[in-house]
Amino acid sequence: MADPSLYTYESPLKGYEGREPLPMEKAEDGKSYVNPPRDRPSEAYNSFVTPITNGIRGGFDIHIYFLQTDEEETRFANELWERIRRECRTMPIHQQFGAFVPWLVINRGPLSALIHPNTDDEEKDHTQRATWMGQPLPLNLKMFKKRAASKV
Repeated sequence: MADPSLYTYESPLKGYEGREPLPMEKAEDGKSYVNPPRDRPSEAYNSFVTPITNGIRGGFDIHIYFLQTDEEETRFANELWERIRRECRTMPIHQQFGAFVPWLVINRGPLSALIHPNTDDEEKDHTQRATWMGQPLPLNLKMFKKRAASKV
């Protein structure tokens, strides 16, 4: 993946400065903490956060990897693809993503999956912002470097 030291990161608390401290009281389950009520749910429940696209393309891509020379993996990949097409209904992309990822955790079998956001930085999306299910695989990033260079 990507070396975290190559990037700068905005504080996750940006926009929450000066707020009351959160209570340290444990919830009934004994594991989580009691959180104060909110006036309204976070916008992240209705759309992807900036800079992730909310357009027709969708905010995330999921790439399923399999060895094309392995008959069993190829069969499983084709069956998984058919099941996805049959099972996943049309719904707003952000809702579909929230339902699909847990489904894929259980149903991806022996295959690896790369999950990445779609922003205006393809290389960063496929490295620093990406998440793997299963065994991570090396990626050839040349095309992203070429595309970025051609935009200059």
